Amino acid sequence: MSLGKQIRLNRIFAHPSGRLCSVAIDHWFGYRGATEALSLIDLPGVLATLMPGRPGPFTMTKGAAMGCWPPYAGQVPLIIQSGYFTVDDRVVMQVSDPEEAVRLGADALAVAIAVRGPREEESLQALADQVTAAADFDLPIIAHIYPRDYAGSEPKIVFTPSEIEWAVRCGIECGADVIKVGYTGDVASFRRITEACPVPVIAAGGPKQPTFQAVLRDMRDAVTAGARGATIGRNIWGHPDPLAALRAFQAVILDDIDPEVAGQGL
Repeated sequence: MSLGKQIRLNRIFAHPSGRLCSVAIDHWFGYRGATEALSLIDLPGVLATLMPGRPGPFTMTKGAAMGCWPPYAGQVPLIIQSGYFTVDDRVVMQVSDPEEAVRLGADALAVAIAVRGPREEESLQALADQVTAAADFDLPIIAHIYPRDYAGSEPKIVFTPSEIEWAVRCGIECGADVIKVGYTGDVASFRRITEACPVPVIAAGGPKQPTFQAVLRDMRDAVTAGARGATIGRNIWGHPDPLAALRAFQAVILDDIDPEVAGQGL
């Protein structure tokens, strides 16, 4: 591994535990204005609310970074989100590249793709092309990979062990430096996946659960299974108390605090 890439990865995984607890605010295009994303209307306010919690890396679009990140430049690692998709493939697009991410001061480029379905080849090609382009800048690529099920009337994102295994394998083969996937729901199956992966696997914070403690338990179990941390979006910025939610995730993911203790009162 090049020195430049190692330095950037070390900043991303800077916590003494070797894990990360990062925040994603890159949801708008993918959600197409869905209600859950309304919590992100005030992006400067979201950042101002969360920064006292000393968060790990933030993942955001290039536009959000240019408009909202200057007050925090150099204080927290920045990850630029390069691409978007909708679950039904109405939109599959790349909006940034490694050169632009480096100009913006990012420590990594995130590439979000969906696998399975009629445009899987196009998505995998986009990921592979970003990996190739990033090599000129020693910039890590973090692949956000979401497998889908087309059995019903509408495609949906799934978290079954076999499909998450496929998603991780796609990331490996395309050359990603870090792979973010959904948690499978049980420690044994996720451990098989993390142990077989030669690069760090991190867990997606995932959809809303019936209780906040349930999400914390999922993240605790993902780390127990070998995940190098997690990236959380709506379960932080969509919470009534985003800063408290962030601190609860940090306690569970970074400090091995029991989820029932970390989430008490939330």
